[in-house]
Amino acid sequence: MPLKTLGLIAGMGELPRSLASEARKMGYRVIVIALRPLADRSLKACADEFCEVSVGHLGGLIKSLKRFALRDVVMAGKVPKSLLYNKGNIIPDLRALRLLFSLKDHSDDSIMLGITRELEKEGIRLLKTITFLKELLTPKGVLTKRRPEEGQWKDIEFGLRIAKGIGRLDIGQTVVVKDLSVMAVEAIEGTDEAILRGGTLAGAGAVVIKVSKPGQDMRFDVPAVGIDTLHVMKKVHACVLALEAERSIIIDKERFIEEADNLDIAVVGIHTDKF
Repeated sequence: MPLKTLGLIAGMGELPRSLASEARKMGYRVIVIALRPLADRSLKACADEFCEVSVGHLGGLIKSLKRFALRDVVMAGKVPKSLLYNKGNIIPDLRALRLLFSLKDHSDDSIMLGITRELEKEGIRLLKTITFLKELLTPKGVLTKRRPEEGQWKDIEFGLRIAKGIGRLDIGQTVVVKDLSVMAVEAIEGTDEAILRGGTLAGAGAVVIKVSKPGQDMRFDVPAVGIDTLHVMKKVHACVLALEAERSIIIDKERFIEEADNLDIAVVGIHTDKF
């Protein structure tokens, strides 16, 4: 019986590698379409087939997917939207330009849903990321030796309401708070830059909250954290990271929790049903 085949559209970071590894364990033959220059070329080692396409070349991406006769694909890894505003970093092809001009706005959801529709026109189905990363989902509860203090639990609850609010507006997924005040809201700059900005303003003791958007489409933009985020938190002396349980991903979970313990950072998974 032939192996199932999965196309992996890979952006920045460790998440594409984790997903490729898990998909292969599940019996998939994995073909990686790496977005150049974002994706790490070392992904080639964990792919059955590998090719590169310039980020922004939507027509080129679809052409590559069709060349491998792919019908099921998944997206993993960060593609910074800031590339749209840094001239010279990205040159969209004609199909990408047509898509951008057709959208009502350039919010994350509008762009990603537009890309999804373009794939569907070609008979290509975008699957949920978490289908292949269930082992990396954030569990509920305190995951580290350090527990949040009483005041930090209040900051977490306060921050969750704010984070869900900005998610509802499709602004970002992360907020930094301290003493029931918002220090930073993530926008186009991304999670780590928001933590640096908010943590610097807060001084020691900031609390970082990262959640999925209300009605999050789990095919893309699933909130994820890795060890680099912990190091950014340590740099600004932030001490608590709260993640939405079962709707966010911790990359290399065991090593992540071990490093959080080493850095004396509390990590907690929270259900957000009431928000």
